[in-house]
Amino acid sequence: MNAVAIGFGDAGKTQDLLWLRVKEQGNLPGFSSVVRQIVGAMQSDDDREFSMTRTVLSDPALTQRVLRLANSAMYAMFGEINTVSRAVMVLGTESIGHLALGLKLVDGMADVSTGSSQVRMEMEKSVLAGHIARQATAQASTRDAEEAVVCSLLHGLGRMMTAFYLPEYWEALQHATQERGPGIGAEVATLGMTLSDIGRLIARRWGLPHGLIESLQDVAPQAGEPLDHTAWLAALATMSSNCAQAICEDGADEEALSLIVESYAEMLGMESANLLGAIASAREAAHEDPALARAVSTTARPAAPQEAPREASRSDATPVLVRGVADMRNASAGITVSQLMTMALETSYQGLRLKRAVAFLRNRKEGRYVASMFFGEDMQPTLQRLAFDDAYQPDVFHAALANDKMVCVKDAQDAAFRAKLPRWWKEAFLSTRSFIVLPLTANRHPVGFLYGDWGDAPPVSLSNTEIMALNEMRQLVMRRDIAQGV
Repeated sequence: MNAVAIGFGDAGKTQDLLWLRVKEQGNLPGFSSVVRQIVGAMQSDDDREFSMTRTVLSDPALTQRVLRLANSAMYAMFGEINTVSRAVMVLGTESIGHLALGLKLVDGMADVSTGSSQVRMEMEKSVLAGHIARQATAQASTRDAEEAVVCSLLHGLGRMMTAFYLPEYWEALQHATQERGPGIGAEVATLGMTLSDIGRLIARRWGLPHGLIESLQDVAPQAGEPLDHTAWLAALATMSSNCAQAICEDGADEEALSLIVESYAEMLGMESANLLGAIASAREAAHEDPALARAVSTTARPAAPQEAPREASRSDATPVLVRGVADMRNASAGITVSQLMTMALETSYQGLRLKRAVAFLRNRKEGRYVASMFFGEDMQPTLQRLAFDDAYQPDVFHAALANDKMVCVKDAQDAAFRAKLPRWWKEAFLSTRSFIVLPLTANRHPVGFLYGDWGDAPPVSLSNTEIMALNEMRQLVMRRDIAQGV
């Protein structure tokens, strides 16, 4: 039994009960658990592009969505894009971050809405609002599309969270709305605050960017001064949410939707006809949305399909390796060594189905090789220990660097080979069997290397196609090192 009493019209008691329920039931599944990672990548003080690339690659569904967006008509001028790291360079970390937030939010809403028709209805409105915003921004050819979608998805957050965590308040609010009519009067009388206030409280708790939080408010139609970016997002989200609510609750006809659209078109700088066309397209797209299909299903949901072991499908990934190298080859002249290194690391990680891939850079001042970035198994706690002196030692890593040749170790567990393995490697990768070392040199001097392994999988041998692709990838990075004077 809740220790916090229900107090209609008392904002303090509403918040106390909300946080108690959040503590008891947990945050929104599938979204809040990863939102800090996504937002952290968007706001990273270090290598923001690499942080976002690693975040995306940790989620296969998101990886596919990002690559589809990067290869859409809007970005056709950049040619075919095969790697997430290249997509992040083209689309930008903000756009990718908003795409990730939107995908996770929809997944989370679909999960929580399966047990309640009230929550499911609010989820359907939010998803439809997101579709409307996407189609509307596509009509306007704006690059803020993903941010607008997230704002529109989140615009109904207060409604959905109240229905989910505070069903007693939600039921009372429905009665108050019938008596008073829709509007903030009924919300304040029931909750002591507005639904938008609750949405912003949750958004702050999740650590969402300030701009997104500020857009979570209803904006009344108005004419006059041009809107700033945040106000424009809030206005678009309000219009999208109002249209979605009218469609879901009333099955709104063309005339009702036209009234909503015409009241916002001028302040949004869009044509009413284009917005109505966007709404029609959004309604069609929403019918095919897998999140809606999951939410309305009355049968038990099957277990999510497990991703096949990376090593099991390595031969099928060879085209990924080849296309990744093509991405590097076609990259513009303005790309930096760091960006090209990220592309190379991703290409080897994805194209060889590695368990982990690590880039080591030489710190000449300290006389050491130090791990600087990685994909795959989380090694953040041990990353600082992945370092060794650059003075020659008779081990496989120094041999590869001294000879400037790629090395593929088939079975590091072979007793006859153990003497060639350095202590730092044995401590970090005790059970690993097969691994590769791709040395990187500039003017015949080692500057670093790429390392990748398949964990404790059976011994691995590289095909000729893989070897050729990896050697070309290595040459591309080394040429850029030399060109930029590394």
